[in-house]
Amino acid sequence: MDFAYSPRLLELKQRAADLTAKITKFEDECEAGNGLPAESLAVIRDEVLASGLQAVNMPAEWGGAGLSVLEQVVVQEELGRLTNALWDTVWRPANALRACTPQQRERYLVPEIQGRRRDAVAVTEADAGSDPQGIETVATPDGDGYRINGEKWFVTVGDAADFLIVLALVRPVDAGGEGEGGAPTLFLVDKDLPGVAVKRVPRYMHTFVYEHPEFVFQDVRVGADAVLGEVGGGYDLTRDWFTEERLMIGARTIGAAERALALAAGWAKNRVQGGKPIAEHQLIQGMLADCAVDIAVNRAYVHQVAWEFDAGGDRKTLHAKAALAKLSASEAAGRVVDRCVQIFGGRGYMRDYPVERLYRELRVDRIWEGTSEIQRLVVANEIVKRGVVDLLSFRTAS
Repeated sequence: MDFAYSPRLLELKQRAADLTAKITKFEDECEAGNGLPAESLAVIRDEVLASGLQAVNMPAEWGGAGLSVLEQVVVQEELGRLTNALWDTVWRPANALRACTPQQRERYLVPEIQGRRRDAVAVTEADAGSDPQGIETVATPDGDGYRINGEKWFVTVGDAADFLIVLALVRPVDAGGEGEGGAPTLFLVDKDLPGVAVKRVPRYMHTFVYEHPEFVFQDVRVGADAVLGEVGGGYDLTRDWFTEERLMIGARTIGAAERALALAAGWAKNRVQGGKPIAEHQLIQGMLADCAVDIAVNRAYVHQVAWEFDAGGDRKTLHAKAALAKLSASEAAGRVVDRCVQIFGGRGYMRDYPVERLYRELRVDRIWEGTSEIQRLVVANEIVKRGVVDLLSFRTAS
């Protein structure tokens, strides 16, 4: 077993760190302005393209960076150090877009890879959160296309995106959109289509570079060519998206936690109380040590699972392992940043300090892309149905 970074991984890690350093300069502006103006976003866009880290999850032949899952994790970990969720300015198309037809790819995916378009995933609804099977948005066949009616919440990047990936239930015409059931299907919906409207833009605890609007779809007419993948294949594509994103959340939370610990350790070595630096007080030392444990253990596991994705294996087991990684890393990062705020004392509660922003921003990682409770159910279901051996074992070398 080799746990060393390869030259390729080291180069990617450094490249991502360099890009992160350039984007870090926009943190205070983003916090003060509750987002960034177009000119600042344009500067970041140029830096992303110059770094070659655009669309890291898309094949090189389509213009993406073509990184493996482990390589993506290494990059996302570095980007996770950014406050104000500025990591999201380094665009990463929803992996469901790999299911595009050649025509859809040229219209939607290739321009997004190039930074000229942006998607937003619209799955969650008021009464359908962690379980997408509770959605009520309906797509009714209408001639050679569909009419979409419904409402979506928490559409991250919905303000900046120009098209949405909408999960809806396809129901027969004779049902009139009424009743239960239907074929869960993803649709590519341009935001400027008649009937697409922003209901409201809620304010959240964190200051995110982008917003999370609520959208209403009222008789939105789309063609048959708007179907992403197959009619009825929406849940499978959504599940694959969740699985990949959960692993990336694990990586980003580790990066955020490491930045918080580095800041807290530096502060503790220089902050004098009781005649000596607080880093010499055992209670502070205990918090620093516990932070290091949380970071080191979770980094190792996230990297292991990413490597297993690249090596291939049973998708159901990998789905459970990604849930385990997201659950453990996001909760560990929450513990780390809480301790770091405590070490900073009153200053840790000031928005001028990155640890305060990280404290607010990391909280959502235990909620979105499946709550911690849902991750526990995924892991427990794997244990009950398939046992603990595959879940807890290393992959067998081929």
